[in-house]
This record gives sequence, C-alpha cells and structure tokens, in this order.
Amino acid sequence: MRRLFAVIAVLLLAAAAATGGWYYLKHRQVLPPGFVAGNGRIEASEIDIATKYAARVQDIAVDEGDLVKAGTVIARMDTRDLEAQLRSAEAQVQQALQYRTQVQAEIAQRRSELDLADKDLQRALVLVGKNYVSEQKVDQQRNIRRTAQATLDAAQAKLGASEAAIRTAEADADRLRDLVADGVLAAPRSGRILFRLAEPGEVLAAGGRVATLLDLTDVYMTVFMPSEVAGRIAVGADARIVIDAASGTPVPGKVSFVSPRAQFTPKEVETRSERDRMMFRVKVRVPQTLVQRYIAQVKTGVTGMAYIRLDDSAVWPDWLESDLTRGDH
Repeated sequence: MRRLFAVIAVLLLAAAAATGGWYYLKHRQVLPPGFVAGNGRIEASEIDIATKYAARVQDIAVDEGDLVKAGTVIARMDTRDLEAQLRSAEAQVQQALQYRTQVQAEIAQRRSELDLADKDLQRALVLVGKNYVSEQKVDQQRNIRRTAQATLDAAQAKLGASEAAIRTAEADADRLRDLVADGVLAAPRSGRILFRLAEPGEVLAAGGRVATLLDLTDVYMTVFMPSEVAGRIAVGADARIVIDAASGTPVPGKVSFVSPRAQFTPKEVETRSERDRMMFRVKVRVPQTLVQRYIAQVKTGVTGMAYIRLDDSAVWPDWLESDLTRGDH
C-alpha cells in the first residue's frame, strides 16, 4: 500500500514538473537575436535653482515633492534695496531727458543768433562797399558772427553729452530692473522639486541654492554596454524600458547618447561581471510627450532593464510590447 502511494506521489510530481516546464517554455521571456539588454535606473537631469546675487530669502513657494510647471515661481528674494536704487535710476533718466530738452532749446536759440549775425555781416559788407560804414564796423560784425558760431558749437556739444548721460542712466536702470526681476526665481522647466535647500529669512551668497529641480522633460535610463555591443548601437535606435515596479508595462524609448569613451561602470550596476569590464555608457530617453502625459507617475531612482534593438528588421517580442509602445497612450 505504501509503495502504491509512493508511486502515485512520484507520478503526480512528474506531472507537475512537466506542466511547469511546459508553462515556462511557453511563457519564458527570451530575447531574440538583434536585441541587447542592460540594467539601470530611471534618471532625470537635476537643475539647481540659485540666486544671482547675495540677498535674503523673502519667501519660498514650494516644498519637496511638488510638481511644478515651467515658469512657476519657486522663491522670491528681498529686493527692496534694489527697488529703491531702481527708482533713483529712473529719476536720473527723467532728469537727463529734461536736460536734453533744455539743450535742444538752447541750440535753437544759438542757431537763431548765428543766422542774425550772418545777415548783419552781409549787410555790413554791402554798406562798406558803398562807403556807408567803416571797416571797423565790418570787423565788429565778423567778431559777432564768430562768437555766435562758437556758442552754437558749444550748445551742440552739450547735446552730445546729454545723449550720453541718457544712455548711461537708462543702462543703469535696465541693469537694476534685471536685478529686481532676477529676485524672482522661477522654474526653467517642468519638473519635481527634489530638495528644498533654503528657508525664508536666510541670507544667501551669490549662487546660493534655494532648491533642486528634477527636469522631467528629460527622463532616461542609463545602461552600460561592452565595446562589442556599444559599437553596434546607433543614436536614435528603438528601445524599450521595463522597470521592476511595473514589469508588465514596457515603455518605449530611443537611444539618445552613446559615450565615445569606455569607462568603468558605477557601483549601482548589480552584476559584478559588468562592473569588472570596461563599458560604454548608453542613454535611453523616454519620449517627452509620454512623460508629460504620465508626469504625476514619473519617479526617478527606480531600477529596471533597457532593451535596445540593434537590427531594424528585428521584431519586438510580445512581452516587450504594450499599449504604450503601440502608441495607444
């Protein structure tokens, strides 16, 4: 009886093993020829939001983890001193403009005096020819005419100086206006606040960082490939990214960069055989339109695999296809 039960148990185990083997052979994920794979992490470019000049932090409008759009105000610096300087510079511009108006009026007056001196000299020349006036009178009119010309030349020189003063005052006002505008720190790209590095009331030096932004318009996975493979990878090659947290949903991508120099792989690479070899860094970038659509779900630092197609004629296996790769997103 015991022997019978043992035989039945063996048969059942054999059947289970056969069923499991059949299921594995049917569903195993085998990468066909024409493709390569490597492990990596989802990354995004980091942007430091920093001050242009030394100032006190007036307000910070974001917290770590906040999703912001391009142009969103991150922080405001205390610019009251600069605003006072700007008002003074704008007043100097108005003063310079008024001075130019005065000089223009003076030029008009001096030109009128010169015209009159010219006419008086011409009359004196006619009269001296008829012996109605003396040569001394003509000399006096010539002297008056030369004096009027010199006065006009001086007034025109003042006009040039006033124009230069206006340009100087306007340039100073523009500089201060830009500094006041730079006191408002805005997000240059859409992304997520990774670190909040300052608090209201803190005084930061020039270049002091207020926050670090993850640029979610540039999301990619970095993988490392040996030289015999990297040399066959073309920039723009079709790719797939499968993250460990969502292994059933491959994400489309394109190769955006292949390092021209070999390098050791970083410590984050899990496979020791890969760490011990000279490898080439390859970036697989996720389409920006896809990132924007699912931007709330985008996370950096998660691990996964990147699959790259070396042969354009190779067909992607079914387990590396999804609604996202088919363009149904």
